[in-house]
Amino acid sequence: MKLKTKILLGYLVVLALLLGLGSYNLYNLNRLDRAAQNILKDNLYSVQLGQEMNNALSHLLVTQQQLVFLKADSAEIAESTRADLRRFEASLQKESENITELGERETVESMRQTFTELKRLLHTSAGVPSEAYFVTVMPKYQLLQDKIHQMVSLNTDALQLKNQQAQETSQRVWQYTLALLACSVLFALVFCFSVPEALTQPIQQLITSLEYVAQRNFSQTLPIKGNDEFGAVSKVFNQMLVRLREYEKSTLSELITEKNRIQSIITNLDEAIILLDAEGKIILANPVACRLLGLPPEKLIGAKNQDVAAQNDLFKELLKGMEAGSSASPEAVLSITDLGEEAYYRKSVFQVLAYNEVVGKQEFAGYILSLRNVSDFKKLDQVKSNFLATVSHELKTPLASINYSLKLLQNQRIGEMNDEQQHLVSTIKTENQRLQKMVTELLDVARLENGNIQLNIATANVADIVQFAANTIQLQLREKNIRLDISLPPQLPPVKADVEKTSWVLLNLLSNAIRYSAQNETIVLSAREGKGEVVVRVKDHGPGIEPQNHERIFQRFVQVPGKEAYKGGSGLGLSISREFIQTQGGRIWVESAVGQGSTFGFTVLV
Repeated sequence: MKLKTKILLGYLVVLALLLGLGSYNLYNLNRLDRAAQNILKDNLYSVQLGQEMNNALSHLLVTQQQLVFLKADSAEIAESTRADLRRFEASLQKESENITELGERETVESMRQTFTELKRLLHTSAGVPSEAYFVTVMPKYQLLQDKIHQMVSLNTDALQLKNQQAQETSQRVWQYTLALLACSVLFALVFCFSVPEALTQPIQQLITSLEYVAQRNFSQTLPIKGNDEFGAVSKVFNQMLVRLREYEKSTLSELITEKNRIQSIITNLDEAIILLDAEGKIILANPVACRLLGLPPEKLIGAKNQDVAAQNDLFKELLKGMEAGSSASPEAVLSITDLGEEAYYRKSVFQVLAYNEVVGKQEFAGYILSLRNVSDFKKLDQVKSNFLATVSHELKTPLASINYSLKLLQNQRIGEMNDEQQHLVSTIKTENQRLQKMVTELLDVARLENGNIQLNIATANVADIVQFAANTIQLQLREKNIRLDISLPPQLPPVKADVEKTSWVLLNLLSNAIRYSAQNETIVLSAREGKGEVVVRVKDHGPGIEPQNHERIFQRFVQVPGKEAYKGGSGLGLSISREFIQTQGGRIWVESAVGQGSTFGFTVLV
C-alpha cells in the first residue's frame, strides 16, 4: 500500500471517529430534549390543570358557604357558582384529553362522576338548612378534592420518575461520550506520533546514505521495506549506488592517467608554473619555477604562500598580482638572473574558477602563477627601440633643413612663385610638419622605453592648462567651424603635475576630437574635483569606438579600425599620453559607443 493511501486512511479514521462522536451526541441531545418536552407537555400540564380545578372548587365552596350561612344575595351567588362550575368543567375536560399515566383515566372518570353529583346537589340544595348542607354537599366537596389530589399525585410521581430517568440517561450519555472521546484522542495521538516517525525514519536513512555518498562511500545502501514511495526511492537509490561504484571504478584509472599527463606537460614546460589552492597552499611547482625561485620542490609543495614569500623576494613579487575578485592580473615583465645571465620573464596571475554543480555556480579554486621567458622578445624590442631612436634622430636634422628651405622658398626675396608652386610648397610643408611630429613622438617613445623622460612636477592650476590648450587649438577649430564648450567649476584645487606634458596630453585629445568631428559640431571640455584628484574630460560627437577597441587604441601604432576616412597621425599619441599620465600617478580611459561619440578622460593628482 502506498504511503499516501496509508496517511489518507488514517485521516479518514480520525474523521469517522469525530463524525461518530458528534452524531452520537446530537442523537442523545435530541432524545433528552424530546423527553423534557414530553414531561412539560404531559405531567406538568396535568398538575397545572389539577391546581386550576382545585382553585375553582375552593372558590365554589366559599361561595356556597356564604349562601348557606350568611344568606347572601342569591343572584350574585348563582352567577359566581355557574362561573366556578364552568371553570372546573373546562379544566376537567382538558385533563381528560391529557391522560398519560396508568390509573389516571379511572381517577378522571371518578372525578367527572363526583363533579356531576356535586352539580346536581347544588341545584337541589338551595335553601336547605346548614345541617343538611354538611351532610349532603360537603362530603362531595371533600371527595372531589381527594380525587384531584390523587390525579396530581399520579402526575407528580411520574414527573419525578421521568426526571430521574432523564438524569440517568444524561449520565450514561456523558460516560459513553467520554469513552468515545478517549478512544478518538488515543487514536489521534497514535496517528500523530506514528506518521512523523514513519516519514522521518526513511528520510533520515536517506540523509545518512547521501552523506556517505558525498564522502565517496557508495556502500551505504537503503533497506527496501514495502511497496510504498519510500520503497521505490530506496530501490532507485540502491541502483544509483551500483552505477556510481561502476563509474568510479571505470573512471579512476582515466583520471589518474589524465592527472599524470597534465602533470607531465606542466613539468616539461619551458616556463615557470606554480599552482595554489583556495587556501593559498602551493600544490604544484614545476622544475623551472623551482630553479628561478632557488628552492627545491619539497620546500614549496604544501607550504603556505605567505611563508614562502617571507623568505623569497621573487615569490613575494609574484604574489602582488593576486587581487581578490580579478580573474587575471595585469602582466608585468620581471628581470631575473637565471643560470648566471639576466633574463626577462613576463609574470601572469590567473584565478582558477571551478563550477560547483551542487550550488549551481562557479567557486574560487585557487591561482595559477606563471613566468614566461620573453628575453628574446625583449631583445628584439630593444633593437626596435634603438632603431626607432636612431632613425628618428637621423631624420630630425634633414626634416628641419627641409622646413627651413621651405620657409626660404616662401620668402619673396628669393623670388616670386605662381599659385601652383605656392600650393606645392604648402603641401610639402604640411607633410614635412607631420613627419617632424612623428619623429618627435618616436623620440618620446624611445625615451619612455629607456626611462629617460624626466618629469617636472610642480603645483599648477587646471584652469591654466585648459586655457592654454584651448588657445593653442583655435586654428584647428576654425578650420572645421567647431565650437569648444569649456565647463569648469569656479573653485578647482591646485594639482601636482608636469604642466608641459599634461598640456601635451590635453592637446592630443582635443586634436583627436577635432579630427573625428564633423563640420559645425561641438566639443565639450570639462573638469571636476574627484577624491584626491581632478578629472578632465573631452567629449566629441564623432562616430564612436567599439567596446572591444577601448583598450587597443592606447597601444603603440594602433588606430581605430574602420576609420581610414579620417586623416590620422602615427598611432602614437594615445600611447604616449597614457605613459605621461600614468607616470604622474593618474589614469586615462575612454567611454564610447558606436554612433554616440567618444569621451576621453584623465586624472591629475591633487
